[in-house]
Amino acid sequence: MIFLQSIMSPSLTSSVVCRKSGEKRFRLIIIISATFPLWSFPRVNLPVFLSPPLSPFLFSQLGGDESRVDSRTIYVGHRPSTTEAFIPPKFCDNRIVSSKYTVWNFLPKNLFEQFRRIANFYFLIIFLVQVIVDTPTSPVTSGLPLFFVITVTAIKQGYEDWLRHKADNEVNKYPVTVLENGRRMGTESEKIKVGDVVEVNEDETFPCDLILLQSTRDDDTCFVTTASLDGESNHKTHYTVPDTEKDLDSLSATIECEQPQPDLYKFVGRMHIYKTDREPEIRSLGPENLLLKGATLKNTQRICGVAVYTGMETKMALNYQGKSQKRSAVEKSINAFLLVYLCILVSKALVCTTLKYVWQSKPGQDEPWYNQKTQREKETNLYLKMFTDFLSFMVLFNFIIPVSMYVTVEMQKFLGSFFITWDRDFYDPEIQEGALVNTSDLNEELGQVEYVFTDKTGTLTQNNMEFIECCIDGFQYKYRDAVSELDGFSATDGPVSKLQEKAGKEREELFLRALCLCHTVQVKEPTGRGQDHTDSMAGVDGMEGCPPPHEQTGFIASSPDEVALVKGAMRYGFTFLGMESKKMKIMNRSNAIETYDLLHVLNFDPVRRRMSVIVRSKSGDALLFCKGADSSIFPRVRQEEVEKIRVHVERNATEGYRTLCVAYKKLSPEEYARADADLQAARLALQDREEKLIAVYNQVEAGMTLIGATAVEDRLQEEAAETMEALQGAGIKVWVLTGDKMETAKSTCYACRLFQRGTELLELTVRTLEDGVRKREERLHDLLLEYHKKAVQDVPPTKPGGSRGWSKPSQDFGFIIDGASLSMVFNSSESSSSHYKNLFLQICQNCTTVLCCRMAPLQKAQIVKMVKCSKGSPITLSIGDGANDVSMILEAHVGIGIKGKEGRQAVRNSDYAIPKLKHLKKLLLGHGHLYYVRIAHLVQYFFYKNLCFILPQFLYQFFCGYSQQPLYDAAYLTMYNICFTSMPILAYSLLEQHICVEVLLDNATLYRSIAKNAMLRWVPFLYWTLLGVFHGLLFFFGVRFLFGNPALQANGQVFGNWSYGTIVFTVLVFTVTFKLALDTRHWTWINHFVIWGSLCFYVIFSFFWGGIIWPFLKQQRLYYVFAHMLSSASAWLVIVLLILLSLLPDILLVVLRKPLGPRARQLSENCHPQTFRLQLLHHYPTNISRKESSGGHEVVEQQEQHQQQEPFRTSFQSGP
Repeated sequence: MIFLQSIMSPSLTSSVVCRKSGEKRFRLIIIISATFPLWSFPRVNLPVFLSPPLSPFLFSQLGGDESRVDSRTIYVGHRPSTTEAFIPPKFCDNRIVSSKYTVWNFLPKNLFEQFRRIANFYFLIIFLVQVIVDTPTSPVTSGLPLFFVITVTAIKQGYEDWLRHKADNEVNKYPVTVLENGRRMGTESEKIKVGDVVEVNEDETFPCDLILLQSTRDDDTCFVTTASLDGESNHKTHYTVPDTEKDLDSLSATIECEQPQPDLYKFVGRMHIYKTDREPEIRSLGPENLLLKGATLKNTQRICGVAVYTGMETKMALNYQGKSQKRSAVEKSINAFLLVYLCILVSKALVCTTLKYVWQSKPGQDEPWYNQKTQREKETNLYLKMFTDFLSFMVLFNFIIPVSMYVTVEMQKFLGSFFITWDRDFYDPEIQEGALVNTSDLNEELGQVEYVFTDKTGTLTQNNMEFIECCIDGFQYKYRDAVSELDGFSATDGPVSKLQEKAGKEREELFLRALCLCHTVQVKEPTGRGQDHTDSMAGVDGMEGCPPPHEQTGFIASSPDEVALVKGAMRYGFTFLGMESKKMKIMNRSNAIETYDLLHVLNFDPVRRRMSVIVRSKSGDALLFCKGADSSIFPRVRQEEVEKIRVHVERNATEGYRTLCVAYKKLSPEEYARADADLQAARLALQDREEKLIAVYNQVEAGMTLIGATAVEDRLQEEAAETMEALQGAGIKVWVLTGDKMETAKSTCYACRLFQRGTELLELTVRTLEDGVRKREERLHDLLLEYHKKAVQDVPPTKPGGSRGWSKPSQDFGFIIDGASLSMVFNSSESSSSHYKNLFLQICQNCTTVLCCRMAPLQKAQIVKMVKCSKGSPITLSIGDGANDVSMILEAHVGIGIKGKEGRQAVRNSDYAIPKLKHLKKLLLGHGHLYYVRIAHLVQYFFYKNLCFILPQFLYQFFCGYSQQPLYDAAYLTMYNICFTSMPILAYSLLEQHICVEVLLDNATLYRSIAKNAMLRWVPFLYWTLLGVFHGLLFFFGVRFLFGNPALQANGQVFGNWSYGTIVFTVLVFTVTFKLALDTRHWTWINHFVIWGSLCFYVIFSFFWGGIIWPFLKQQRLYYVFAHMLSSASAWLVIVLLILLSLLPDILLVVLRKPLGPRARQLSENCHPQTFRLQLLHHYPTNISRKESSGGHEVVEQQEQHQQQEPFRTSFQSGP
């Protein structure tokens, strides 16, 4: 029996095996007190291997809640593989499977998915009823359209899945190199297993997620680009695990890490490295050690890494899983309209079934001899017969439900999304990219936005940082001739003296060293002398005689702020030269090189809002340098130092600059030893590592000394002010959600014209809540009530329409709140929280602009969710460029990412991505407006034309004894929605411009005309329904009236049933097609082709279908019917007359719209703004008329004022 020293834990039974021979020597009771799953006995020099199932017990020995960790244990190189106690863990292979189907399951799985849609399932039931029950129409009439829809969708999905299979094979068959027992073995990517040591060469992509073990670079690092993952093209530095880079052949190690999760920037693990002659060593593993699948190796000849996640468990694969499905308001309207039409269908079937049996029950109704019931029919139960008749009528009228509408809508959205990506106005030459559409299902939602939530840095501003000035010990240092563009403030106001006349030299150099050391900046490879930099230093006060900077091309950093600060230090004579082997080198003003050992980096995160480094100087002193937001730094420094810096920080923030405070702390040997031990322990934790690290950070960063502050300018985005002004003119409320200081954000809002000079600002911040007498919560309640009375109660009620109403309050209010105050609103006591939220929301909804500063990412999402779930469910849009904006982008109805400088996380998680903020104006006011009008017209038109189609069929039952006799031939029933009327509306929904884009952009108020889903509300729906009823009645009774005398043919023959139905159908097809042609404003060759082509196809098909005897048809009802019909002058007269009568209102509108005939673009130069609203009147007159009467005159007044400043340039475009 062998006993370990330090007995502390329960006992486990395991096997001890000789590593060399593999022979089982003895069994023993092991009493464990170590924290490693593998170690060496010090007395017998015998390695002990514990199988992975023991890992949870071992984790429990690591302290706290480590036993709850859901982790995996990985043996590097699969060692030991021959021992009895070693149980190889089971992990997934490295195959990437992005496809949904296989050859064997495609048909059943695809059919199952398609028939989960209500419309498809409904038509399947109708088809089965036609097959089982003796119905008046052939099963082909519903089966063929359903087959067409199912087939088209299956082909589309099958082709897309084939492309995914092809891409998967390219990845899975990619050749890779694996190290096995010191030998380099070639294999395929899909055969890599967890634990394999993989070799990757420069410019190759990583085949799986690897822990970096070895690099050919001298500093044991490698550079990678992750453009395929998050879009960031800059080189990122990753580090090898210490003690693994020398000899991989003899490396004996295990890795304990978290289970796979999709966050690209988080990884928690630790590695145990075993030596034969000493205790095992533990190394913490983090994101800096993890090489992600899909990333590319750069500027490094070769690396070796161990696979930790493979195949579908890699972070890349986990991130390819779809986001939650967002549904647009149009889809909800379609479902509501479908229910109405389904009720109409059921009602028609019930009416006809009831009237049939009522009519047959009359005593005088004797059935003719040729229609006598069979014995079986007489014995059939009456209720069963009524039910089958009801089903037969349902089948007869089922075409009122537009089966092809879903396919048309999907095609319209899919094809329409290309117009956004093809728009040249969205192309940005700086990044050489245009717009990106990640979700085509929300195109029309862009025309319904009521609230825009925008980030500030990188969205409203360029995120192009320039160092302007700094403050050291209360003395100001300003870079000469630097001028700010924010709100007209000049950075050169006031005298600026030389450095030597301000703070002491020692203090100045300490501040500049902090700027050179407290960062994660990397130096690019040198290519030449930095002449530009030398020239720029000549304009800095106090820099006379400074040596030239180190030879370099520039800096690489994850944040533009850090580059700006490092360059700012260069202007004052301190140059960061780079880092080698954890040693940071800087060159001071005396041209001397200073070297510091980098001991620890206390990383920045949006919650802490600061970052720190711990370095050791040549003298052996441990120094902590920290920089961060003033709200984060001031509580951690001596309060007597704060006031002299606060004045400069607030002044710089008021001028619109981004400010950071800089502090330092000299650590005693005891303090550093304690901090080092706590940091090492926290970094080795598998459970709650981040929380433990933050606790240690807070402890280390307490009691610092404040040195100074910096001011960095972030200039406004191009046309940011004009874009915000246009959005507000469109009736959209703009909320700015930023993590920046209130003063800086407020200055930006003024510069963007979100706040005007006459705007009354309502401020709810920590400063306004400070009251020496009352508690903060009491003060919060009083301020909310005060602001509510001022902004809500004392303001006269606005006209209907909510935030997009036409009237405008006499006083503009702006609301400002910070993160701390928002936490009090959301997290107050349960009795007060709901009341505070309601007050806060009502105040904000009555303000023109809301500014939320010092926001954490979660708070941004909370605000968006609060507005999204408020009364009326307003459509929200979030736009941002950084990782901290992802939460609000995902929360909003529409998420837009800016292709900025803070990575591409926002772009990857967005529905749409644009290069610059200025493109948002056209995306909403142009594309959004047109997409909504197009798809709304498509939906209403589909229901209208199907109602026109089925109503004559329903009316015909009253004249045929409710015998379920169809009015139209089966071919017409089948082809109506598929071929005769589908292509014109699809082309219309893709190309229509009822008002040209230039006019929409110049007149933002036109966006209000389609507010609140105006074209798909119940009033316009009723208008289109009544129009369909009117046309259906006119078609049926018009033909019947004009054919009152049956002897209308020259040969004395009368028109039969099928001739009657064919004339009605001909009038129907031509009328609905001409109706769409009259609604078309923007003609292209495609519109001409599909409209006239569809009509020609109908005529040719009718001649062809009725002119040939088809052998596969049991009965050919239309044989020579169409030709006989057109040979009659009376038929021609009826068709032309009914088409003219049906379209007379539309023709009059077109004539009135263009009274003299010149092109509309010429007329628009002198027309009144109200003219544009008349064009929408034609689409949904009842709804627009109501809006006109409720306040349209106020818009006219606003437009008249705008016309005096800038006349209209163009109007809607008509004609080809």
